[in-house]
Amino acid sequence: MFLMTSRILIIGACGQIGSELTYKLRQIYGNENVVASDINYGNLELVNSGIFEIVDVTDTSSLKVCVEKHNIDTVYLMAAMLSAIGEKYPMKAWDLNTTSLFNILNLAKEKFIKRIFWPSSIAVFGPTTPKQNTSQFTIMEPTTVYGITKQVGERWCEYYHDKYGVDVRSLRYPGIISWKTPPGGGTTDYAVEIYHKAITEKHYECFLSENTELPMMFMSDAIKATIDIMATDENNIKIRSSYNLSAISFTPNEIASSIKGHVKDFSINYSPDFRQSIADSWPRSIDDSRAREDWNWNHSYTLSDITDKMLLELDKKYNKKAEKAN
Repeated sequence: MFLMTSRILIIGACGQIGSELTYKLRQIYGNENVVASDINYGNLELVNSGIFEIVDVTDTSSLKVCVEKHNIDTVYLMAAMLSAIGEKYPMKAWDLNTTSLFNILNLAKEKFIKRIFWPSSIAVFGPTTPKQNTSQFTIMEPTTVYGITKQVGERWCEYYHDKYGVDVRSLRYPGIISWKTPPGGGTTDYAVEIYHKAITEKHYECFLSENTELPMMFMSDAIKATIDIMATDENNIKIRSSYNLSAISFTPNEIASSIKGHVKDFSINYSPDFRQSIADSWPRSIDDSRAREDWNWNHSYTLSDITDKMLLELDKKYNKKAEKAN
């Protein structure tokens, strides 16, 4: 593996993954080489941490100006409308998720940028997809707007690579768990909310049923995978649609049991809502052997590790807030 000298633009930098990715890339490449951007000042700590630009990724001219101004060669397109919110605003989700990708792909086609990272998702799969150990190449019939946009995006990524030589790389993220940023409107976000509620209320009302098993990953592993695939020699990237990516799978009942090992009086109720049908359409476990073979992907965090870290950091976070309030 090698690290290329880059001038990087992160679009959607104020989001859950984008914010942590920004900090990590700045550690690697230096603050001066990583430009964060978003449609507004949604995370003032991040905005004030380095170069920041307001960019509407659906506006081609605004995007191009930013790329030329900062001599950008690598773009991480992290802006998207996620699954649960996308079902409420389908046309907005379609517009943001697809127009943004086309704009970036076309900039690469026209040689304004050299490399693209674009995240896909397990949402590309659907109710007809085999649920256990879902393979890299399988049935994909998504039933959510978010999943449809991601499936379409995968096809366009592969097309632009094959037709125009665009160096675009992608991962199908599972559910992502982080203590640093709030949930972003995804169906797997129960696995973030539950830790917050365990600290603040010692009770959680879960919007999924207790035995809904889904693929999950700690944020540190997701960031590592993202940086690893982009730092890998181009010849090692054999799949240009999107790589399956996995770490662990668990249910709400299992994560609750893990929390009870630390918070003895924690309780949970289950009140499935519209997100249950979304979760039911997704795989329960993922085969990511191609990522492990092609560019040596490997995860680090188990459920026990995640629970230890989440409760430790969130306890610190809420105690600091309480101290400031007093």
